Amino acid sequence: MTIHGKVVAITGASSGIGEATAHHLAALGAAVVLGARRTDRLDRLVAEIEAVGGEAAAARVDVTRPEDLHSLVDSAVERFGRLDVLVGNAGISRISPVAELDVAGWSAMIDVNVKGILHGIAAALPVFRRQGSGHLVTVVSTSGLKIVPAQAVYAGTKNAVRTLLEGLRQESTDGVLRTTSISPGYVRTELIDNAVDDPAVREQAMQNMADLGIDPTAVARAIAFAIDQPDDVEIGDLTIRPTRQG
Repeated sequence: MTIHGKVVAITGASSGIGEATAHHLAALGAAVVLGARRTDRLDRLVAEIEAVGGEAAAARVDVTRPEDLHSLVDSAVERFGRLDVLVGNAGISRISPVAELDVAGWSAMIDVNVKGILHGIAAALPVFRRQGSGHLVTVVSTSGLKIVPAQAVYAGTKNAVRTLLEGLRQESTDGVLRTTSISPGYVRTELIDNAVDDPAVREQAMQNMADLGIDPTAVARAIAFAIDQPDDVEIGDLTIRPTRQG
């Protein structure tokens, strides 16, 4: 597989999709560089990967801080000599009707879900250009494909990123950069743990997650599929969701 030997940096790597992706790619022979705010979890994850013969490193990353993304990319290059893929996975959700005017929640989602991806691009793109190759894989959401009440702003942030990557793709047809948007549906992660203030809405969201959610490893396999394509093949958009999700 072409994944073997690649260097992959992953944001939001301390749990859920990011953690599953780290384990899966490392098992396929990639060197993974893990970024998240919860460094205790990152240290444990690095130890688990190294215990079975994989290569891993970690750095504290808050994606709202551009310098943290630069540190993550620099760590990959300094430790492993290059960076082949940046998986932009860090994200947050605040679920509420627009009329509730959760301005702080809106700002937080924009800072993490949109600006966090831009900060990653700003850090990784010069390295990719210098190397002559690179791949941006970004986790968006089916929430941007099917708009539902109480998720308007969250969906807006995800669609902003989808639009951004398509524009970047069109600006980058010289064969250096590949871009991929992965849109998961219900996945069993911590995403909704702090997403809802209304107890009834929270209970319903958690019930949907329990009833429908797929294992994060399913998304990790989709990410690996996109990375594993030959250099002249780009998987632009990939949707992965439970078969019973409406």
